[in-house]
Amino acid sequence: MLRQRIITALLLAPLALLVILWVPHPVTMAVFALLVLAGAWEWAAFPGFASVPARSAYVVAIGAALAVCWFSAGAFNAWILNAAILWWLFAFFWIVFLPTRMSRALGVLAGFAVLVPAWVALVALHERDPNLVLFVLLLVVAADVGAYFGGRQFGRHKLAPKVSPGKTWEGVFGGFVAAALMAFVGVAWFKVDALPFLAVCALVVVASIVGDLTESLFKRHAGLKDSGSLLPGHGGVLDRVDSVTAAAPVFLVSLELLGLLA
Repeated sequence: MLRQRIITALLLAPLALLVILWVPHPVTMAVFALLVLAGAWEWAAFPGFASVPARSAYVVAIGAALAVCWFSAGAFNAWILNAAILWWLFAFFWIVFLPTRMSRALGVLAGFAVLVPAWVALVALHERDPNLVLFVLLLVVAADVGAYFGGRQFGRHKLAPKVSPGKTWEGVFGGFVAAALMAFVGVAWFKVDALPFLAVCALVVVASIVGDLTESLFKRHAGLKDSGSLLPGHGGVLDRVDSVTAAAPVFLVSLELLGLLA
């Protein structure tokens, strides 16, 4: 499994660099939108949409929301991002206190709360500086890799056994160590004040964990191991970007609040 994950990641990395760094911004926006729509197809299984027409209708609804954001004014998208922060706070408390509660309506609405703001945030970051998108992805990957090896080597204490039994506090610590190294790289990369930027990165890592656990929560209630099978060794699109869906909005909003964006 690990070998398959590595091979898939190595094949996807050049494509990701191409999309983020070397194609025009509208093309990147469109590629991000396609990824979100693929994620919407997978998410549609969480509230129980099994038929092709039902899942297609859900994808169209998410696509319509992206179109509204694409052509809307900045103030509307700012509202979307602020609402996303509230959603992820809600998701955090939901995972901690009520992980066994679920409804179909919540599953439907949650897809909009997870996917649409993630696209808005990634597009806004890319418009400011494509390197910001690359950095937040590398930060999340570093946290994921650190958590994987930390949990595999030292994992003893379960993080959220009712949501994702395989995740441990030792894995979280390993993720923070790896992400901290990446965060220090970011300080030099963007030439920003270290303390506030490191604080933002720490918050982003926390958000990425919540994003990961949120998707795990929905998969668990839907009786699914993976959201899909598109990416060998990784599962579906959502399995690969679940952490980013929370990390990107938190990264953008935090940078703006602290005045770290040029």
